[in-house]
Amino acid sequence: MASMLARRAAAAARRPSVRLFSTTPRSREDTIRPPTPPKPIDDSTSALEYKRHQARRPPPLPSMDLPRSRTAEEAVTNILYNTPPPSLQPYKKHILNCLVQNEPGVLSRVSGILAGRGFNIESLVVCRTEIRDLSRMCIVLSGQEGVVEQARRQLEDLVPVWAVLDYTDTRTITRELLLVKLSILGPEYLDQQLSGGPSHAAQRHEPSVDDKLQREVQLAEQFTHPDQAPHADMPLTPSQALRLKHQHMQSISTLADQFGGKIVDVSENSIIVELTAKTSRVEAFLSLVKPYGILEAARTGVMAMPRTPINVAPEDAELSVEEAAAVDASLLPPG
Repeated sequence: MASMLARRAAAAARRPSVRLFSTTPRSREDTIRPPTPPKPIDDSTSALEYKRHQARRPPPLPSMDLPRSRTAEEAVTNILYNTPPPSLQPYKKHILNCLVQNEPGVLSRVSGILAGRGFNIESLVVCRTEIRDLSRMCIVLSGQEGVVEQARRQLEDLVPVWAVLDYTDTRTITRELLLVKLSILGPEYLDQQLSGGPSHAAQRHEPSVDDKLQREVQLAEQFTHPDQAPHADMPLTPSQALRLKHQHMQSISTLADQFGGKIVDVSENSIIVELTAKTSRVEAFLSLVKPYGILEAARTGVMAMPRTPINVAPEDAELSVEEAAAVDASLLPPG
């Protein structure tokens, strides 16, 4: 038996070994794999993990101003009719800045919480940030401070929400974009332009015999009194339309320059003005151009960013106070 095993071992040693070779040459680039980029933060639970590490005890809610203490009679009436005393805290405008995960369904969840608490969202701006997986929401609403703070904390408890900041009492830069289409024919032709279709051309009807007679009378009056303004139901002559367009366009362009806006589109019967400014300036501009005839208007809503504080040395602050105290009262204007 041992001799048989020895003969098999010797035969296996004499058998030529078979080596397998690859027919395709392997380069050095194939052996070195390039580094793979890190996986994106595409899961909303990352915001939950962030808030778990940053967990801290929130400050107490703002105190609500309640009316005077009630008598026993008033307390029993309140219990019977289940009407709690209303808060005397005033309503004011709040600006909430939400940093949320860039994923579907976040906007509906945020707006659903605010709608469930009875808030009317005055403006809502949503946009992506410099971070691919992070979006910013700027919400403007009106309400009492305590109620808004409760809603803010409830928004911050949502899984895809990283943080919610209240910029109400913060020095911020607020801007709003306005696109407004204005008529350059005048307010007396505004109704005809609105019914004239997308081109906003004054709608024309087939004149009847009475219209022709009225037209002749109006032309005669216009030649007799050239300074009189044309009627709305009388079509403009080419020279009159050209003169009106030039005057109105020049006036609107001057107003837009005063407010820092610009004309971005000019057509046959209307122009479009673009303006980026604070909400108060946008509303002031709209009130000034309303007499020309507003055909369409679109506003983006408020976008806010806090100002960067400037460190002032203590000696500079004291010097500024002394300089203010040293002003001669006789040099000040009256009042």
